[in-house]
Amino acid sequence: MTPALALNSIEMRYGRAGALTLSGVSLNIAPGECVGLVGESGCGKTTLARVAAGLVRPTSGEVLLGGQTLPAEPRRRSRDQRRRLQMVFQDPYGALNPTSTVAGTLAEGLEVHGLAQGEAMRLRILAALQEVGLDGGFAERRPHQLSGGQRQRVAIARALVVEPDVVILDEPTSALDLSVQAQILNLLLDLQERRGLAYLFISHDIDVVRHLCHRVCVMEAGSIVEEGDTARVLSSPTHPCTRKLVDAAPRIPGGLS
Repeated sequence: MTPALALNSIEMRYGRAGALTLSGVSLNIAPGECVGLVGESGCGKTTLARVAAGLVRPTSGEVLLGGQTLPAEPRRRSRDQRRRLQMVFQDPYGALNPTSTVAGTLAEGLEVHGLAQGEAMRLRILAALQEVGLDGGFAERRPHQLSGGQRQRVAIARALVVEPDVVILDEPTSALDLSVQAQILNLLLDLQERRGLAYLFISHDIDVVRHLCHRVCVMEAGSIVEEGDTARVLSSPTHPCTRKLVDAAPRIPGGLS
């Protein structure tokens, strides 16, 4: 099966001294699969996510979407390539335009990709909001009128309204209260099942990954040091970094249902 997303030998160096941030990182995500990328702060998780999303250019390596190599220069990715690979960020408030209504935020993607206009656009926006658990009354609200969980639902709707194949989720629940975290995680699970989405789920929280991800990759100092089936890796970790993360994992009250 052709991976929905493949990262091959990604290396990233920053600054004049060429400080190494990512060291030959490779991973594959199958269609409909959720792969967790975990590690302590500063290990390179978000940098890898930004490379995959086309926000920064790697020093070397390649990103493939559905078996097609994406241009190394982010600005050279086609409109369709950008549509098929979406990202949801950690801070739901900072990721939304404070001056735009929810409807305006969702309409922007539809307009950029030429997917809908007029009444068809309005209906797609309402359907996207409904899919993430928000009624049509939220369409005319602005970010400051929403709770943190509602803002993240809007951010997810913005990603989904353009019908992507792959969604990169960079710590999408870390800024939320624990009870709201569980709601958003259950929403992501439901959306993946209904749409067959592939997820790259970035987190430092092992317990969240335990509930959401089919496979997990553990990063330390810019390299993947352990990977495999989530249940196996987290029940019998072999690398000290993984053991440390597992031992420190908080538990979600009541778990996910």
